[in-house]
Amino acid sequence: MATVPGQLIWEIVKKNNSFLVKQFGNGTASVRFTKEPNNLCNLHSFKHSVIVYAENTIQINSRLGLANKKTVTIQPGKDQSVLFATTKTKKQNKPASLLNKSQMKKEFHRMAKAVSNQVGDNYYRRDLKKAALARLSVVNRSLKVANGDGGEVASAAAGPPSPLEWKFSQVFGERTAGEEVQEVDIISAIEFDKTGDHLATGDRGGRVVLFERTDTKEHTGNRKDLERADYPVSRHPEFRYKTEFQSHEPEFDYLKSLEIEEKINKIRWCQTANGALFLLSTNDKTIKFWKVQEKKVKKISEINVDPSRGAGNVGIASASVSSSPKPHLANGDCSVVQSFNSSSNDLSFPPGGIPSLRLPVVTSSETSLVARCRRVYAHAHDYHINSISNNSDGETFISADDLRINLWNLEISNQSFNIVDVKPTNMEDLTEVITSAEFHPTHCNTLAYSSSKGSIRLIDLRQSALCDSHSKLFEEQEAPGSRSFFTEIIASISDVKFARDGRYLLSRDYMTLKLWDINMDSGPVSTFQVHEYLRPKLCDLYENDSIFDKFECCLSGDGNRVATGSYSNLFRIFGCSSGSNEATTLEASKNPMRRQVQTPSRPSRSLTSSITRVVRRGAESPGVDTNGNSFDFTTKLLHLAWHPSENSIACAAANSLYMYYA
Repeated sequence: MATVPGQLIWEIVKKNNSFLVKQFGNGTASVRFTKEPNNLCNLHSFKHSVIVYAENTIQINSRLGLANKKTVTIQPGKDQSVLFATTKTKKQNKPASLLNKSQMKKEFHRMAKAVSNQVGDNYYRRDLKKAALARLSVVNRSLKVANGDGGEVASAAAGPPSPLEWKFSQVFGERTAGEEVQEVDIISAIEFDKTGDHLATGDRGGRVVLFERTDTKEHTGNRKDLERADYPVSRHPEFRYKTEFQSHEPEFDYLKSLEIEEKINKIRWCQTANGALFLLSTNDKTIKFWKVQEKKVKKISEINVDPSRGAGNVGIASASVSSSPKPHLANGDCSVVQSFNSSSNDLSFPPGGIPSLRLPVVTSSETSLVARCRRVYAHAHDYHINSISNNSDGETFISADDLRINLWNLEISNQSFNIVDVKPTNMEDLTEVITSAEFHPTHCNTLAYSSSKGSIRLIDLRQSALCDSHSKLFEEQEAPGSRSFFTEIIASISDVKFARDGRYLLSRDYMTLKLWDINMDSGPVSTFQVHEYLRPKLCDLYENDSIFDKFECCLSGDGNRVATGSYSNLFRIFGCSSGSNEATTLEASKNPMRRQVQTPSRPSRSLTSSITRVVRRGAESPGVDTNGNSFDFTTKLLHLAWHPSENSIACAAANSLYMYYA
C-alpha cells in the first residue's frame, strides 16, 4: 500500500466526491457542506473531512491527515435511538469492520456521559469532544426523546402537533342573567405586550384598562425551597386588574360638523423603560402616547395644625397629608392649639402664637399607578384611523386610515410623513380603500397593508419616499363563474397580522382566514373556512349590516395555530402546520367546550367543511339552520389576542373579557 500525503489526496478529491451537498456564498467567503458520516460538523474542509476509501484503504482525518485516525459518528438510529460509532485503530484494511457501533436509547445526560468518557479517555482530539456533544444534542432533539414516567423513554413521532385541549382561565366583567350591557362598556381592542405579562383592553367609552400577570410572581424563596416544592413548568395563567385611565374623550369637529366618538380603535404596546409601561391608543382621529408608572404618594405628619382644615393655602399641592394621631403636648397641656378662619380660607393662630412649633415630616407610605399622556398625534388624518403599528426600531410607528398611511416618530407629534396615498384625483374613480396595516416584526423597512378588494401589498420603505408601488402583491384569483353581488363585500380584508418570525401573513376576510407565505405571492398556502354555513344568509347579513363586521385574527407564538372570532360569541382555532387537521370551535363562556368540535378534514385552499355545533336551548335561542348550526348576529366576537409565548387566548364578548389556556 502506497503512502500518500493527506493534503495531496484532499486537493484531488475535495471537488469530486459523492458527499458534497451545496455551497453558500461566493469566493473566499463561501461555505460548503458534506454528508460524510464521520464528519461531526458536516463542513467540507480538510480540517473536518473524514473520507474513507474502501478500495485503497486510505483515510484522511482532520488537520493531522493520516496521522490521526480516530473519528466519532453520531447519527439517528432505528426506533428513536442514537447511533454512536468510533473508528478502530486496528484492521484499517477491512472497511466493513472499521467502526465500533452501538445503539443508545437512554436519557440524554447518560448518553452525553458515555460520549464524553469515550472521547476523553481514548486520546481523541480535544475539539472532537465539544463537537460530538453538540451533535448529540441536535440529533437527540430531532428525535424528540424525552424522559417519561418511571424513568422510561417516551418518544414522539414526527408529525403535526396534536390538537390542544382548551380550558377556562378567567373572566373579567362577567354579565349576570338579564343584565343590560352599556354601549360605553363594550370592549373594542385587546393587546398583549411583547412579554405577555401585561394585557391592555380599550372600550367604546374611551377607557384603557391594564391587567398584570400574577402567577409568575407567586412563588418566592431560595432554590432549595423551590426544588422541594417541585412546581410544574406549565401553570394556570392568572391576571389581575392593574389600573385604568381615560384615554379619549368625545370631541366635535366644528369645521366638518362631525362628531368624533371616544371609542378606542387600536392599542399597541411600546418598549418599556425604567419600569414604566408605554403604549399607543387611538380613536377615529387622534393617537395618544401613554406612560404608566408607579409613583410614590407622600404623606405629611407631625404638624401642629390640622392640614385638612387649611388645605386652601397650605402650599402642599397634589400630596396626600395626614396628622399625627398623637396629641401635641405644649407646656404639659394636652390641648391642640389650632383654629380656622373661614373668611380668608386660611389658618389663623391664637394670640401669642403656638408655644412649640413642630416641623412637618414627609413620609412615603404607599405607591400608586399614574398614567400620563406624553404625546398627542392629531390633525393628520381626514378619514377614520383603522390601524396603528409599531416599528421594530422602537422609534417610529404608522397610522392608517381609509386612503393614507402616515409614518410618525414617537418623539415628534406635530409632523408625520405620508408614505402611502391611494386617494385618486377624482373620488368617483375610487375602487378600494385601505383596511389594515402592519409593520414587519423584525425588518423595520417592510410593512404590509390590506385593501377592501381582498389584496395585500408588501412595500419597502427604502424604495422611495412615497410608496406608490408595492414590492409584492398577494391576492387570490377569483374562481370563474363564482361572482355575485356579495363577492366584493365579503372579500374585503378586515385584519392582517405577521407571524412572529415574519415569514407568514395571516389575513381575515368575512368568510375565511388565509395564511400567506411572503416568499410566494401566487396564492395563500392555506385557507380556513370560519363560518361557511352563513353563506346562504348573506342577504340577511347585508340587510342588518352584519356583513360589514370587522373580525380580527391572531397567530400563536410558535406559528402552529391561528384563531379568529365569529357570531354567537364563538371563536375558532385552526392548526396551520403541515398535515394538521385541527379545527376547534369554542364559546366565550366559562364552559368553552360546550360547542367545541374537532373538524376531521384538512383545511386547504378549497376547504368547504361546515362547522357543527350544539344548539343552545332557551327563550333567547339564536337562529338554527337545517344542519343544526346556530347563529346569533347580535352576539359577535370581534376582538381576540394570543399570548406571544404560551397557548393562552384573551377574547372579548361585549363587555366581558374571557381568558383560556391549553
